Amino acid sequence: MSRIRVFATATAGILLTGGLTACSSSGGGNGEDGPTTIKLLEFQKARADVVKGLLPEFEKAMAKQGREVKVELVADPLTDEQFKTKITQQLHSGTAPDVIDMGGTNVTGLAGAGYLLKLDDYLDKWNGWDQYYESAKDGARQPDGSFYSIPHEASVQSLFYRKDVLKRLGVDTAQPRTWDELIDRLKQVKDKTGEAPIVIPAGTAWGGGTWAEGFLPIMAGTGSTFYDAKSAKWKLESTGLSATFGLYDKLVKDGLLPVRDLQNPNPWEPTKYKKFPEGKLPVAAQGSWGWKYDWGPEGAAPIKDVRDKVGTWDYPALVPGTKPYSVNAGGFGYTVNAHSKSPDAAVELAKWLSTGKALAEQLAAVGAVAPRKDLSGIAPYKDEPSLLEAERKLKTSILPPQGDGADQVSQAVQGATAEVLSGKANGDQAAADFAKEAKELLGGNRVAE
Repeated sequence: MSRIRVFATATAGILLTGGLTACSSSGGGNGEDGPTTIKLLEFQKARADVVKGLLPEFEKAMAKQGREVKVELVADPLTDEQFKTKITQQLHSGTAPDVIDMGGTNVTGLAGAGYLLKLDDYLDKWNGWDQYYESAKDGARQPDGSFYSIPHEASVQSLFYRKDVLKRLGVDTAQPRTWDELIDRLKQVKDKTGEAPIVIPAGTAWGGGTWAEGFLPIMAGTGSTFYDAKSAKWKLESTGLSATFGLYDKLVKDGLLPVRDLQNPNPWEPTKYKKFPEGKLPVAAQGSWGWKYDWGPEGAAPIKDVRDKVGTWDYPALVPGTKPYSVNAGGFGYTVNAHSKSPDAAVELAKWLSTGKALAEQLAAVGAVAPRKDLSGIAPYKDEPSLLEAERKLKTSILPPQGDGADQVSQAVQGATAEVLSGKANGDQAAADFAKEAKELLGGNRVAE
C-alpha cells in the first residue's frame, strides 16, 4: 500500500531509544504510588518524531497532579508486517512496552488473544470519550462489544482526481453519481491520452492494499452484507460481491486500469508515485493520508500546489438503489499491554496524547483526520483545510465490514482480482473463485450458509 510504502522508506536515520525487546514498566506497580516509568512504542518515524517532543509536556502535566511519571519512547522503525510479527512475539513473551500505537486492523487479533487491556471502565469515566464521533467509536469497538484502543486519528477513503488535468481535457469534474457515469468520463480521458486513467489496487503485488484500499471500499457501499458481526461469519456470495468483481472486470476490459503496472512489483511506484503526479493517470483510489504522505511537500511524490490541482470524489454508486459515499478507513489508536505493571499511568498517557494540542500536532504531522469533534479550532490541525474537509465527510462515511478472518478473505480477494488482471477470469468467475478460496482459508465455521 502507498501508506505502508512511505512509512517503510521514511525510517532512515531515526534515533532509537530502545527496541521491542524492552521490558514493560518499572516503578510504582499497580498501585502506582511511587515513581513510575512507562514505555511507549512507535514503529513509524513520522509518529515517533512528533510524539518525542510531546512526552516532556505529559510528564509535566502528571507532575502538576502530584504524580511522578516518566515515559521512555521506544522508536523501532518497521513495516506493518514486521511490526505485526514482532509485537505479537513480544506480547506473548511478556516483554512488550506498556503503550503500543498501532493500526486498528491489528487490534482485533491481539485483543482476542488476551494481550491488550480492556479499556471500557477507563473510557466510561473519561469526559473526552464523549467528544468522539460515533463512526470512530464504531470502528474501534471489537467483536465482543468492548474497546481495547483509544483512536487518535481517522482517515477517509475517496477517489482523488487531478482537477487541472480533467479540466484541460474538457472532462466533467463534478461528483459522478454512478460508476457507469464515471466510466464514461474515464473513456473520454483514455481516448484523448491513450493512457489508462484510473488506479485501484488489485492483484497480489499490492498485497493487503488490494483489500483495504481497493476492493473493500467498493464492496462496502453496495448494500450487501459481507461480514455479520452477530454471527461472526462471512457471507461469500452476494449481489455486492458480484458487482465489485464485475467492476474490476469492466475496467480491465475497457483498458481503464494500468494492468501491467498492477502486475509488477511495487505497483504504487509507477501509478501513485509517478503517473498521478505527472498527470498521466488522473484518478486514484486513495485515503486522506495521501495529502501528506503521498503528494504533500514532504511526501513520496510531491505535487506542487497539490490542493489546487487535486480534488476528491466520493465513491460512485455501483448497485442500483445506493448513493455516492466515502469510506471510514479507521486509523491508529493507542493500546495498553494487558500485563503492564502500571496500567493507570499507561492509560493516562494514551488519553493525554489523544486530546487537545497534543493530538492536533500529531494529526497535522501525519496527515490524519480528527476522530473527535473538538479539534477543528486547535492549531496546527485547524490550518489543514484538506483534513478538515475529510473530517466533515467522516460524519457520514461508511464503515467497511471487518472481522475475524479478514486476513484470509484479503488473500482470496488478491488472488481473484489477479485472475481478472491476467484475463484468466471474468467477473463472475472471479467471484466464484474468491468464494471457494475464502471458504477453504476461513474454514466452514466462519462462513455463512
